[in-house]
Amino acid sequence: MENSGETTAKRQHRAGFVNIIGNPNVGKSTLMNALVGEKLSIVTAKAQTTRHRIMGIVNGEDFQIVYSDTPGILKPNYRLQQSMMDFVQVAIGDADIILYVTDVVEKKDKNIEYVESLNRLDCPVIIVLNKIDISDQNQVLKMMEEWKTLVPKAEIIPVSALEKFNLDNLFDRIVDLLPVSPPWYDKEQFTDKSMRFFASEIIREKILLNYTKEIPYCTEVVIESFKEGEDRYDINAVINVMRDSQKGIIIGHQGSALKKVATEARKDMEAFFEKKVYLQTFVKVEPNWREDSRKLKKFGYILD
Repeated sequence: MENSGETTAKRQHRAGFVNIIGNPNVGKSTLMNALVGEKLSIVTAKAQTTRHRIMGIVNGEDFQIVYSDTPGILKPNYRLQQSMMDFVQVAIGDADIILYVTDVVEKKDKNIEYVESLNRLDCPVIIVLNKIDISDQNQVLKMMEEWKTLVPKAEIIPVSALEKFNLDNLFDRIVDLLPVSPPWYDKEQFTDKSMRFFASEIIREKILLNYTKEIPYCTEVVIESFKEGEDRYDINAVINVMRDSQKGIIIGHQGSALKKVATEARKDMEAFFEKKVYLQTFVKVEPNWREDSRKLKKFGYILD
């Protein structure tokens, strides 16, 4: 009878929200993409690459993990950044499991108030010590002890998201900690975002990679039309900037810079959508959009 009960217990379905938080540039998006097995979050070396909360869903026969990638923690300087931090707070509040991502070079007292708040959470917390491929074993063990002192309630799991090292152990522990629950989403679904969203994010990634200084941070991409034909997608995208001078930089001499971004984005879209893409890009000046609540709501940064 006991064995029968154990078998029944093992078949109980588990599901929950596993929300990834941490400071900029520690590898949150790389980790999310590796855990989900899809490139859902754009990855660059620049801070503030992730602006939205992006969900990636992993399904098994008896489990469903709903991962959320979130913007890097920062002290807001303008309304857009405050909205980004609002996404982080919501993610902390509705998590069944928190993955706090740090790395082997980050100072532990950076945004210490968030670190200290981990001990006050009711849900399980896993501190993911990332980028161990650029450190050595003794240093990693020392850092794990230091993090355990800072956050006694947390489990510490060292990984390399880039090299996909020790992610199996992290995954197994996440499944163990999931609450017993039916799935939250259809088992065929792998994200909460639309194809329009991913088209805009692919273009924004190319802007982050191809422009320097303030240009990527003053830019927002909006997909104005997204039409699926039999053989291809027809996509019209508007790149919003804050000043005329930024518009000129985005376009470049005789349109060369914008053409490069559009070509790179189209190739990535075709790989992601597995279909041909015809992409048209335009540049528009939206003065001070980062501080305008109406525009931020239109761009999806302020939720109802």
